[in-house]
Amino acid sequence: MKSKATVHRAVGLALFFIFIISACPRFFQQTQPVLGASRQPVRARHGIVAATNQLAARVGVEVLQRGGNAIDAAIAVAFALAITHPSAGNLGGGGFMMIRLKNGKTTAIDYREMAPAAATRDVYLDQNGNLIKGERGSLLGYRAAGVPGTVRGMELALKKYGSGKISWAQLIEPARKLAINGFPVSDSLARALSKKKPQFELYEDSRKIFLNNGRLYREGDMLRQPELAATLARLQRNGARDFYEGKTAQLIVADIKRHNGLITLGDLKSYVAKEREAVRGSYRGFEVITMAPPSSGGVILIEMLNILEGYDLKQMGAASADRYHFMAEAMRRAYADRAEYLGDADFASIPVSGLIDKNYAKKLRATINPDRASTSAEIRFGDPPGAESGSTTHFTIVDAEGNAVANSYTLNDSYGAKVVAKGTGFLLNNEMDDFAAKPGTANMYGLIQGERNAIAPRKRPLSAMTPTFVLRRDGSLWFAIGSPGGATIINTVLQIITNIIDYDMNLQQAIDAPRIHNQWLPDEVAYEPYALSEDTLRILRSRGHTVRIRPDAGWSDGDGYMGDAAGVMIEEKSGMRLGATDPRRSDGLALGY
Repeated sequence: MKSKATVHRAVGLALFFIFIISACPRFFQQTQPVLGASRQPVRARHGIVAATNQLAARVGVEVLQRGGNAIDAAIAVAFALAITHPSAGNLGGGGFMMIRLKNGKTTAIDYREMAPAAATRDVYLDQNGNLIKGERGSLLGYRAAGVPGTVRGMELALKKYGSGKISWAQLIEPARKLAINGFPVSDSLARALSKKKPQFELYEDSRKIFLNNGRLYREGDMLRQPELAATLARLQRNGARDFYEGKTAQLIVADIKRHNGLITLGDLKSYVAKEREAVRGSYRGFEVITMAPPSSGGVILIEMLNILEGYDLKQMGAASADRYHFMAEAMRRAYADRAEYLGDADFASIPVSGLIDKNYAKKLRATINPDRASTSAEIRFGDPPGAESGSTTHFTIVDAEGNAVANSYTLNDSYGAKVVAKGTGFLLNNEMDDFAAKPGTANMYGLIQGERNAIAPRKRPLSAMTPTFVLRRDGSLWFAIGSPGGATIINTVLQIITNIIDYDMNLQQAIDAPRIHNQWLPDEVAYEPYALSEDTLRILRSRGHTVRIRPDAGWSDGDGYMGDAAGVMIEEKSGMRLGATDPRRSDGLALGY
């Protein structure tokens, strides 16, 4: 068996040659077509699903083939991922679903988790005002969980935008079968479960389900989840109400109460998924439609695109030090604004229009020295017009009629709080860490959080999830994209969009290309293994950038690679559906028909 280091070297070398090809197309025009990727995007005439797990992608395609629309398929995929991708697929978490209908209407469903009523501003601080670590903190165990929103979010999406051809119970059935019959454990899943062994061992049901009662799963073993199958069966019979008021709710609350957690039956009953107006901007004449607060993703994405619009990135070259310099500087300024201004718009005044204003971007661009890096100490949040003085998975779907879904949902950290609510079979999230448990102090991703994101009862924590649509100049859908990756999500989406628009990469090339990340603090530019040449590194460092690989950072699985993007595209002339998933994770697949 190849060692992890060998695999990483192979992936890195492949990415290096891929990127050389994409960055120097003229050199290759005489001899071969410019592919710039290990594979071409998947092509399909009618519909396509791009997801991080092959079994879940197949579930979505089967729904499309039965006459369901993209929203129906998204619901089936979301429930299936709760079985096959337990690190982030979930019933016990929450997220955001961007929907674009064939008639051009676009909406955003916010089913982000909410803070329990018992969650106070200082709930995770000890008597000395320090952050509590371990069991009673915001990362591990029962007290780390926010009120889950996924089930209500799927219910809202189906009621308002489903095709009406496939019922709630029918959309859940593939997931229930996967849970009761089991599925073969992949090598990556076996390794991930083993890695979390110290945390899973703390909790009886987590140990039983994910550690196989202490025997640990090996590649090829069957993972069966009968308690989760029973939970899904109750949802089929009784609807989402069961999760928030019925037997499942009672099981959740009883277990949380036994362990001094925060969520009550009243919290579950009062949870509401909301429809939000999407954030809209443009980049080089192409409209960008993305997620609104409490996600910071859409606002910060458009702010960075506005800054970068003032530079001729195409002339610089995709792999150039100049491109990385200007990107890092745009990222630095936007993430500084994120720390100060972003939060739940139901609880705080968020200057969205000011942050995405192109004149504001012009002011920020004027502070960028083309020959010298800024320092994060000197870059503070800006003054946008109207201003007062955060493991995830993403899937993307397009159907035969042109309806599209870009959905990102999460448990926050990989496998959330590591605790299964007894008798339910599903993991609870540790989403409370996405609040500013102590404003001005970094969360698990190193992100600094401001006062607007302080903990308050029934408030939704700030997120970095960035499900996004990009339209052609005639207003038709061009592509949809999103990614997991904690703090790196926004920058992953940013780089994919610029790869397509500025460098004419196809969807797979744009996803495969190497990535960098700057989040203001810590003051550094992180990069993936083999992403930057020694010459590029030397130039960036000579300009004052601190540049390093961070394989142990919270935004990776310890291998230094950023994100797990999934996207779909509609080809302009043929109308063919294209799909692509990320080579950084081995289980993803785009499937169509």
